[in-house]
Amino acid sequence: MDLRHAAIGVLRLHDDGHEQPPLRLDGLVYRSLEPHPAVNDRLELLSRDPDGYRPQPYQQLATVYQSIGQDRDARTVLLTRQRHRRTTLPWYARAWGYAQDATVGYGYLPERAAVWLLALLATGTTIFALHRPHPPSGTPHPVFNPVMYSLDLLLPVIDFGQERAFQPTGPTQWIAWLLIGAGWLLATALAAGVTRVLSRQ
Repeated sequence: MDLRHAAIGVLRLHDDGHEQPPLRLDGLVYRSLEPHPAVNDRLELLSRDPDGYRPQPYQQLATVYQSIGQDRDARTVLLTRQRHRRTTLPWYARAWGYAQDATVGYGYLPERAAVWLLALLATGTTIFALHRPHPPSGTPHPVFNPVMYSLDLLLPVIDFGQERAFQPTGPTQWIAWLLIGAGWLLATALAAGVTRVLSRQ
């Protein structure tokens, strides 16, 4: 079925239980959907395009969901679009895509960043409470706080004064470096995802 670049009012697609034909939907514009099955059923229709990944059908479906107040379904569609697009990219871009997906869901699931942050904060707090870093000898320093120290490592743009005042040694130094790297990864992925979402609105 070829619906490319058509313009219709209502898109009615019914599943009669038989094998469904391929659908070419690139450029199709419509105002509403009938019936209203689960969003995953609509996404299955988009996956049947024999031409492979096309961004417009995903954007059109998300726009319709937004117009009827189903913002969660719209975000699901846009997240699926990014995942489908990822399969068309070179390996290094796919690797960055996987990182964005795992950390913030390409910006459509920012609560994932909070979960990662809390998990890393709990890990860092536990490790540095048990293996306290020491300040350089002879220098004034604040009272050590493992929670604030871990936050100082994780949040690249905020300085609580703990990271500069205490120096981990041995294996805990590697933990500190890993927390710094994870913090930058989370911040970069969140910024990229939020920028992407805002640019589409």
